[in-house]
Amino acid sequence: MPPTSSPIAPAPDTGAKDPPRPHGRLLVVSNRLPFAVDLSGPEPRFRRTVGGLVSGVEGYLRSRIAAGGGGWVGWPGTDVAEADRPRVVEAARRDQGATPVFLEAAEVEGFYEGFCNRALWPLLHYFPSLVRLEEADWAAYVRVNERFRDVVLDALEPGDTVWVHDYHLMLLPAMLRAARPDLPIAFFLHVPFPAFEVFRILPDAWSRALLHGVLGADVAGFHTLDYARHFLRSAERLSGLEAREGEVRHAGRVTRVDAFPIGVDFAALAGAAARPDVVAARAALDAPLGDRRVVLSVDRLDYTKGILQRLLAFERVLERSPAWHGRVTLVVVAVPSRERVDSYRRMRREVEEAVGRVNGRFGSVAWVPIVYQFRALGFADLAALYLRADVALVTPLRDGMNLVAKEYLAARADDSGVLVLSDTAGAARELGEAVLVNPYHVEGIAEGIERALELPLEAQRARNRSMRARLRRYDVVRWGDEQLERLDRARAASRSLAERHLGAGDRARLLAAYRAARRRLVLLDYDGTLVPFAGHPAAAPPDAGLRALLARLAGADGTDVVLVSGRDAATLETWFGALPVALVAEHGALHRDPGGGWERLQPADSAARDRVADLMEVFADRLPGSFVERKEVSVAWHWRRADPEIGAAREAELVEALHALLRGAPLEVLRGKRVVEVRGAGAHKGGAARRWLGRATYDLVVAAGDDATDEDLFAALPPGAWSLRVGLGESRAGFNVDDPADLRQVLELLAGPPADADA
Repeated sequence: MPPTSSPIAPAPDTGAKDPPRPHGRLLVVSNRLPFAVDLSGPEPRFRRTVGGLVSGVEGYLRSRIAAGGGGWVGWPGTDVAEADRPRVVEAARRDQGATPVFLEAAEVEGFYEGFCNRALWPLLHYFPSLVRLEEADWAAYVRVNERFRDVVLDALEPGDTVWVHDYHLMLLPAMLRAARPDLPIAFFLHVPFPAFEVFRILPDAWSRALLHGVLGADVAGFHTLDYARHFLRSAERLSGLEAREGEVRHAGRVTRVDAFPIGVDFAALAGAAARPDVVAARAALDAPLGDRRVVLSVDRLDYTKGILQRLLAFERVLERSPAWHGRVTLVVVAVPSRERVDSYRRMRREVEEAVGRVNGRFGSVAWVPIVYQFRALGFADLAALYLRADVALVTPLRDGMNLVAKEYLAARADDSGVLVLSDTAGAARELGEAVLVNPYHVEGIAEGIERALELPLEAQRARNRSMRARLRRYDVVRWGDEQLERLDRARAASRSLAERHLGAGDRARLLAAYRAARRRLVLLDYDGTLVPFAGHPAAAPPDAGLRALLARLAGADGTDVVLVSGRDAATLETWFGALPVALVAEHGALHRDPGGGWERLQPADSAARDRVADLMEVFADRLPGSFVERKEVSVAWHWRRADPEIGAAREAELVEALHALLRGAPLEVLRGKRVVEVRGAGAHKGGAARRWLGRATYDLVVAAGDDATDEDLFAALPPGAWSLRVGLGESRAGFNVDDPADLRQVLELLAGPPADADA
């Protein structure tokens, strides 16, 4: 059963269509197809299934089918014999516009029952004690994602957009991206994404694979901003990626990470009261319920839903408020879920025992306090319950969104009714006018039920008008459209980056110009440019291959190579002093010609440096993982090993404090990649570049850097220079390369093979 919380069946198409979008076919990919297969007759038959993912996504597909068509790829939810598969594929494509993915029983056990439900489901819902990590389950998860990839690639038509759904297929976007780099891909997670401290429970290799899998999409959608932020924080901590305003730039592309709270088919639900089948279902409820007040609980039978806590809270209401005896009924609809799993069978037993206990304690011949149903309901029956219920009790312990809350409000066309909602459900971020409760606090839920039962009608309507207006504006169509619109923006940003990427043709032109030049200047940053960043500066020394490469570059006739770094002079001397390269330390404060001595271009103000260092030490004490580096002229506070969220906040505080401390002093504050440095005013890489450019007339200038400190360098270059930004981001540089390894490939191309390469 899909995890988004509504068990409602899709409403019939109302015929209303919004203007078509300028896209081709939309191919939805999810673990389950929106139907089950019946092979008992001569031809395959298909029975519609229910669930939040199905009702939400189908509602969107229904509204957009005329805009270019749509299709669905997924597992049919049952074992289909090899001999029956061709006719099931043919019938599913012909009758349902769907393509089945067939799984063997062992794959279902390892993938679905195993990694999805024993590892990811409890992890993503903040139940770490229930997480089970098995290598075989992870291997099955990878294999099934690969199986989905193969089926999707086979089903693709020109112009298709692929929309991958939920935690079962987190690896799939990157797999599709590797096979079809230009394919438009969206991903949406229907469950919570937990805080980094919970997600890190997974082995590093698995967690990084899941993160990079999702980032294979052009847009990655989550129900709330909290979930999106948690995802980004995990990507920063585990993969070293950086996000700016919700965009992750990596591997030459942009992925937009954002919140898209799923909507409902508001028009269909708001008009349900007029449908004959709903009217009939509503009439059937009136006889057994009479004029009693009704509290409604609808959910899948799952440990994340808090059903037992609701029963205990209702029992508490009856214990302390005898006035409600005989006047209120709790209707509990528990939708079957994972009935083969022992823990779920035990949970069903506990729930049914609680129902029996409450009914035995308080019930009578004329009144049953709790009406319990263990089954799924169709649209008419559930809509009738929404219309009959005075209170909707929606208190999951943790939920990605919870569509029951939204469907109940949408169905209440007269704005009556009260929603009691868990503050840990994603829907609480939008439905703040509801009676919000802590789902773990039984006493608090009981108080919420009593408040809801006693709330005057006008107060109900005042609350519901605001929430229903919000749901009307942000319905399921807008939910889908916004994701695809963000996908378009992300793809446009990726195309812009691709235009600046140093491709094969650009590299050939650079090599030709380099070889034709008689005098060349090569200006290179070090950290993040020639080598990846490390947690501590001392952990990033040059390897033998890099040293040999620099020696070959600098050893060529007519070539000057200058390392322009923020590093201190002593470190650069130790690492590169024996090479025929010029060295610039501390962003331009100190220079050294090849084989020469160091020249300080700025005086060192030791008193000012000490004041700055003392302040930075205070912030280092406040942020575990950060430290202060005292150089000859400048001082730096590094926080690459610290918590990124807290570090960013501490950095902002430090910069503000430094500006106050240094007001009027000839010093400036420089912000790099997780480093804050104070240096002498005017000591920057642009000045170092101009110093070298003034020494000779160069036919060709090549410069490479990776962060804000290198923008001064790029700004100082003459027209016609080749400037390369390592990594993605806005820059004065003319071109981007992916990472230090990519830049080193470019430099190897310019340097040519080693002299003994043919030996």
